[in-house]
Amino acid sequence: MTDQKTQLVRVPRLSLDLWSVGAALIAALVLLPILSVVWIAFHPVENIWPHLISTTLPRYLSNTAILAISVGSLAAAVGTGAAWLVTMYRFPLSRWLEWLLLLPLAIPAYVGAYALVDFLEYAGPVQTALREAFGWQTSRDYWFPEIRSRGAAVIVLAAALFPYVFLLARAAFREQSGCTYEVARALGAGHFGRFWRVGLPLARPAIAAGTAIVMMETVNDFGVVNFFAVQTLTTGIFSVWLEAGNAGGAAQISSVILVLILLLVGLEKAGRRNLRFHRLSRQTRPVEPLHLRGTWAWAATLACAIPFLVGFVLPVGVIVSHAVDNLDGFVTKGLLRALWHTLAVGGAAAVVTVTAALFLVYGVRLRGHPFVRALLPVTTIGYAAPGAVLGVGLLIPMASADNAIADASVATFGYDPGLLMTGTAFAIVYAYAVRFFAIAQGATDAAMGRVAPSLPMAARSLGETAGGALRRVFVPLIRGSVGTALLLVFVDSVKELPATLLLRPFNYNTLATRVYEQASLEKLGEAAPAALLVIGVGLVAVIFLAQANRLGRA
Repeated sequence: MTDQKTQLVRVPRLSLDLWSVGAALIAALVLLPILSVVWIAFHPVENIWPHLISTTLPRYLSNTAILAISVGSLAAAVGTGAAWLVTMYRFPLSRWLEWLLLLPLAIPAYVGAYALVDFLEYAGPVQTALREAFGWQTSRDYWFPEIRSRGAAVIVLAAALFPYVFLLARAAFREQSGCTYEVARALGAGHFGRFWRVGLPLARPAIAAGTAIVMMETVNDFGVVNFFAVQTLTTGIFSVWLEAGNAGGAAQISSVILVLILLLVGLEKAGRRNLRFHRLSRQTRPVEPLHLRGTWAWAATLACAIPFLVGFVLPVGVIVSHAVDNLDGFVTKGLLRALWHTLAVGGAAAVVTVTAALFLVYGVRLRGHPFVRALLPVTTIGYAAPGAVLGVGLLIPMASADNAIADASVATFGYDPGLLMTGTAFAIVYAYAVRFFAIAQGATDAAMGRVAPSLPMAARSLGETAGGALRRVFVPLIRGSVGTALLLVFVDSVKELPATLLLRPFNYNTLATRVYEQASLEKLGEAAPAALLVIGVGLVAVIFLAQANRLGRA
């Protein structure tokens, strides 16, 4: 009888431990590339750290810092200003612009860079029109800003990334009480005074979070800075690894990026640490938009339209014009193969990422070990880690593992299986899963938190297992959030460039790498079909996001 009682006690513990162990394993796999980068950086085969410090690293670091601060500041100003205008005022096209300002999210920054250069370069329509209008013959007859420069990179990145700030700032302004602004008006505060003294301080946490995302995406970028010949830490990884052949040096530069990212996250959290805002009444009136008239109304329309025109209309217009001139490019074998590769790795990454996030969050919520609970927020660091850093952290250990497996197979069975991980799309899917795990985890955790605890408890009391409760209770109730997470991970995977460039097998192209390769060779016409497909996928996600935002507001 004692043995039977002991068995009855131990079986549930084993079942629950399996969920904890599985959650810990998933967290370890997510953190593995980051830990790998740190290990390789401190144990390089050839230590070039002194050489980097004395030569290129200061230039990489200063360019990255200047770019991140400049893009973050410009995106914060544009996103916050546009959010304030469309929330607090009514002017011509304001309701349309409220949603149109989200569309630049569908444009990968590197596509915007190619379009801007094509539009403004010497042979482009702008300079051609100027020469014809004023009778100029050569570029020596007039002055025109340098297009391939750091300043142009700042404009392109800010135009592509400002919607992150706009989305969060608009939500923060909407949630504020209209009574606050009525009091400010009664005390004599004008339009700018209400923004500077009331709206901006209250929305500061949301603006800081959006700006931090923009700066992290700027540090992650490779396509724009490489096209504009701006040497940053990300381009340094490619140069040191692919050109100089020094993986240890690439890992050391990657570790600098990780420190910079952690510093950004820390500053953002420290800036919000002592900020607490509370509503003093249970019922608050929403903000009542004021109607602008005359010149001020059209000035507001223009101020909101410019970011939309630069961030969406210009790149789409240039890409569409080239695609129309190259309709045969839509049926080439290279494009169709790249499309299939993109759908395959993006779809696989979305399914793997969301499934792993679902298992991890449920395992922690079920009865996770305190250590596993502590790992849950740490797994979001993958989103902050640039794709190039993940490429370094994955490719080097995977290549060693591939070689060890192949050697063991040859010695044991006389058969060489080849490179099972780095020679296939496995490494790309793994990198995508780590990079965008935070998206799936956040959506899943928030959705599970909205499920009443009594529902899974009732299922368990009726004899349902833990896995059965997940399948039959949680999944049906959170399928909308799961679907959103699948879509967002898939779309971000389609646009990811640095990790794909580093981890793809030989002669393996996705839409993103095909656009990069063709545009880098100044063949924008051949890159246009693939770029248009990437934009189309991004548009689907943005439209879905706007619809969800509208339903949430209602």
